[in-house]
Amino acid sequence: MSSALHQRAVVADAHNDLLIAVTARPPHRWAGYFRERWLPQLRDGGVDLQVLPVFIDDQFRPEGALRETLRMIECAHTLAEGNADEVRLCLDGDDIDAALADGRIALVLALESAPGLDANVELLPTLHRLGVRIASLAHWGRTALADGSGEDAAGSRLTEAGVRALKEMERLGILFDVSHLGASGVAHVLELATRPVLATHSSARALLDHHRNLTDEQLRGIAATGGTVCVNFLGEFLATDPADRTVDRLADHIVHIAEVIGVGHVGLGPDFIKEVSADTTPPCCEDVEYARLVVPGLEGPRGLPLVTEALVRRGLPEGDIEKILGGNVLELFRKELGRPN
Repeated sequence: MSSALHQRAVVADAHNDLLIAVTARPPHRWAGYFRERWLPQLRDGGVDLQVLPVFIDDQFRPEGALRETLRMIECAHTLAEGNADEVRLCLDGDDIDAALADGRIALVLALESAPGLDANVELLPTLHRLGVRIASLAHWGRTALADGSGEDAAGSRLTEAGVRALKEMERLGILFDVSHLGASGVAHVLELATRPVLATHSSARALLDHHRNLTDEQLRGIAATGGTVCVNFLGEFLATDPADRTVDRLADHIVHIAEVIGVGHVGLGPDFIKEVSADTTPPCCEDVEYARLVVPGLEGPRGLPLVTEALVRRGLPEGDIEKILGGNVLELFRKELGRPN
């Protein structure tokens, strides 16, 4: 039953850093490498809607952050144009529906922490024109816009530029992503937000007290905006003991969040870091830490049917599982992406 359910459902992945892996290749290989390496995994995992975050590694910050941001955005356009029979880069809900109707994977561009932006909020319309439809303002540390959750001790809210960024994103129809944002920053966003807020890859703090996870209060605040919380698959955000980092533990987080804010506000944000690492790290130098972060079976998109199986074992109704797998994210994107205020 779970296999048929997974195939029938719209499966949305709200966070896969595969652009890092693709842009590690020469530009003339971008489209082909995506087709050879990543497209089969997405198809095997049943992915219908894929968010592509633009994440800038430390080696490019600060001087090269904007150049690398533009390079990764160009990569997304290039791989979409070179695989137009299989994927479509989408700017709004109509684009997504058209892609799904054609049997293509709908791709949506996101900025993760936006270091290329710095405090230049006036560049958001430019990035919007280039296709960006989701953005966050911080990663682990401090930016000109906000503090990441690694700086929670500072108790910082959004900066003045960060407040302007939130307002400009809402005007443009760019979804605000609170994943990685510090606790005080999340509270500030929830005070100011006039449109739905998204968490692209965050798990439940009630089940593991990690600063990257969201408290029940934060979860309720996101749901109150009409937003969605997409659950992170990384083991270190699911359980302290590596032996407990299982698909069933991931299901615990999904079910908890659904119980706190309702099944209509939950999605999936896997963050398949092991697959990206395998694509960008020479075999001689692989960081074994990544192996300990990964839930067995969920190293990459091919493991997504295991999540459906786990939710079926929990006895969740099929309709609820379909919402979690992607229905909620699809509805949010249909209503909000690219829709100007």
